[in-house]
Amino acid sequence: MKLVEFVWLPINIKLLLLLLTIFLFHTFQYYQYRVYKFGGITMHRTTKNTITGQEITKPNPVNEEVLFNGGVMITETDKNSIITYANRKFREMTGYTKEELVGSPHNINRHPDMPKAAFKEMWEIIRSGEYWEGYVKNMRSDGKYYWVIVSIKAKFNENNKITGYIAGRKVPNREELTKIEAQYKAMKAAE
Repeated sequence: MKLVEFVWLPINIKLLLLLLTIFLFHTFQYYQYRVYKFGGITMHRTTKNTITGQEITKPNPVNEEVLFNGGVMITETDKNSIITYANRKFREMTGYTKEELVGSPHNINRHPDMPKAAFKEMWEIIRSGEYWEGYVKNMRSDGKYYWVIVSIKAKFNENNKITGYIAGRKVPNREELTKIEAQYKAMKAAE
């Protein structure tokens, strides 16, 4: 009987180690695809579409700018920032399909270089029903980035309650953009 226990002990330990290794590998792989480190801050790499249930993996940032050449780029969201409408120009610029965008959080295209403080101020202003405008660096589905000036205003129902937001974009002033980039880098460093 002791011989049988001795024989099975190494096999059980090997099996346990194998299962533990597989578990740890899959756990690491899961979190590797869920989050990544960028500039010392952990960013979530996936977002979930509330309509389709699809999980969309955000790309790693690529240090290559795609210039926004103008045109009408519009999105609408509900009051929780879930996209309810994205026009063709926005879809073309971001590289996401209509099915990926509608139902997804608007931060699907947020670039990790953007300071949190810029969005904190934006939310304080638009939640109060006021108009907000500012420079935003966004990330496309291929990881490349683009700069825009975003204008956001609240949408109201018949009872004057905010039901969502509408945002339009225009081409940024390149001279002003140099100052904004420096300001955002300083804000990011202070986080």
